Amino acid sequence: MKALRFCQRTRTLYNPLGQVRKTSHAPAGAPASFDYEGLLSFHRDTIPPTPKQRRYAEQFFLRQPPKILYSSSTFRNVPRGQVPEVTFLGRSNVGKSSLLNRLMGKDLCHTSKNPGRTKTMNFFAVGGEDEQGNSGRITVLDMPGYGHKSRAEWGEEIMKYLAGRKHINRLARAFVLIDSKHGLKESDEALLQSLRENAISHQVVLSKVDRILFSKKQKASVERLRRNVATLQEKAGLIESHLDSLDVHGPKALGEILACSTTASVERGKFLGINNLRWSVLAATGLHERRILPKIDETTSAKTMAEGPVM
Repeated sequence: MKALRFCQRTRTLYNPLGQVRKTSHAPAGAPASFDYEGLLSFHRDTIPPTPKQRRYAEQFFLRQPPKILYSSSTFRNVPRGQVPEVTFLGRSNVGKSSLLNRLMGKDLCHTSKNPGRTKTMNFFAVGGEDEQGNSGRITVLDMPGYGHKSRAEWGEEIMKYLAGRKHINRLARAFVLIDSKHGLKESDEALLQSLRENAISHQVVLSKVDRILFSKKQKASVERLRRNVATLQEKAGLIESHLDSLDVHGPKALGEILACSTTASVERGKFLGINNLRWSVLAATGLHERRILPKIDETTSAKTMAEGPVM
């Protein structure tokens, strides 16, 4: 398969099985020079982040606690905003809210096993205040899920909103979550086609990859990840090939597919693929080049905020 071979070849060029400088923070049972996170992203158009870049992205998101900006049940009530915005989209019950909680380092999004729990657009500020005093350097938007048990009109309204944010130069990228086990569904394909037709920058993120990499009874480990990553590569390659074959005018999804888990980690507190995703958010907004870390909040940590999860 051409697309998959390209992903594998790119990894050989940019990150040959994670050979990096020796570090004292390697997980138990893994060679000190092995960068296992490098196996969880597949690059065609971009260069994978280095371990140092991932650490920077982690610090950017965690040094200052995220803040709930506002929620809205209608698209007309959303303020214009002053900082770059990234939005997260996905089918109901794809694990979007859980992923955003891991991304931001705080449980601000309400999670549920019942599909369609998110009923409003929820906006969060991350990265601390910027030079102009705005609440965050990036706005992260949690969109209601589409598909099963979602509002029928959301799909059309979401696309209108994204096109409008692109028009005023606020939308940096839309991240589309795909269930890694079930792959592309008809509703996913329809959304991705609309994003292309409207020339909206977008990127695919595979969620719940622990179900592919580890069985229910297996503990997450680097060795099991290495052993099963070929299946994940095949999944990513199939999705990439299918998207390339769509007869749709407009820019394709970014040739960078990320794989994440909100439950599995081989290092304490470092969930699989989350720092890759953080780096991609910074790259989308241009903040990966500025390298300005937020000041540490001495009174509030990312783990202890007064606000509870939004619905």
